[in-house]
Amino acid sequence: MKLNPYLSFDGNAKQAFTFYQQVFGGQLDLMTYGQSPMAAEMPAASHDRVMHANLAAGELLLMGADGNDNCPTSGDGTFVNIGTDSIEEAERVFASLAEGGEVRMPLEKTFWTERFGMVVDRFGKPWMVNCTCTPDQ
Repeated sequence: MKLNPYLSFDGNAKQAFTFYQQVFGGQLDLMTYGQSPMAAEMPAASHDRVMHANLAAGELLLMGADGNDNCPTSGDGTFVNIGTDSIEEAERVFASLAEGGEVRMPLEKTFWTERFGMVVDRFGKPWMVNCTCTPDQ
């Protein structure tokens, strides 16, 4: 069983997932409401909004979409946690997510791990970066 985060956006899912692809790499697949089989049933204003985004990078599977009238965007206090295998990777991911965003807790050594930090990215999505490595990694 795997847990895969699904992020909701308000019209900027394409920009957000393009950014996440730059951060994590991988294959990005997007479908807009206008490209979907249900395009004729959707208001023209929704046609450029993302119906589904899928970013597959190694074991990471990040999904999301732009909200619509049937599924509005809302916040619920959830963070997406990214576990890294090295301090360098944690620093790179954290710095990338923090660019244009807001650092809530700096990435630093803690009593439970070599690096941990919290950041809200430029799209308003909260992330935890947690290095699951040992000191010599």
